Parts: sequence; structure tokens; C-alpha cells
Amino acid sequence: MDKQSRSILVEGLFGAGNLLGKVDWRPFRDGVDISPLYQDPDKGSSAALLRYQPGASVPKHDHDAAEYILVLEGSQSDGSREYHAGCMMISGPGTRHAITSENGCIVLAIWEKPVRFVEQE
Repeated sequence: MDKQSRSILVEGLFGAGNLLGKVDWRPFRDGVDISPLYQDPDKGSSAALLRYQPGASVPKHDHDAAEYILVLEGSQSDGSREYHAGCMMISGPGTRHAITSENGCIVLAIWEKPVRFVEQE
């Protein structure tokens, strides 16, 4: 990604299944793929699409800055509730959670700073 490219356009997000053939998915975590959209190495901000296979999860992590998640297809859970397509979650600085997707999902994730994965407690 070119740091100088400040404007990006991502079309067709709702009904995200339409993205499957148009997006460059890369392995991220076991059962979770990522398609990076933007990254500013100087500030640490980034944006990406994440695709969870059924039963996949992202381990517990801390947020030093805000994280914005828009569920485009399917659903995911942070342990406190289930978030379905059309839901937007904002996790503020100082929050911690793990994410699971029982049936799979695709989300748009925007991070002000990278998350910090924590050791299993």
C-alpha cells in the first residue's frame, strides 16, 4: 500500500459475498483472512476487510486507541453479545476482547493504532 494514497474507494461492501472474487485475501489467523485496504506506518492507523470461516476466532487483544468494526455479512461475537450484518461496534481505548464467529462473517475493520494480543490468562 502506498502511504501517499490517502483516498480509497471500496464499493459493494453490503452483500459482501460479492467481494470474494475481487479481493486479495491473505491468511491472518487460523480461519481468518485479511485484505488490507490502508496503512499509515507513521501513525499506526489501518483499515482492512476480515473474513472469518465458521468457528474461527481472534484471540484476546487490547486496544490502545479506537477500533471500528462494521459487520458486512454473517455475525461475530465479543463474548458479551452477537453482532449481525449492519451492526457497527466501536471499541475505545483501554478495552479488551476476543472475537469469535460461529457461522462465519466478513467485517470492515478500522484501527487508529494496532491492537496488542495478550497471552492466554
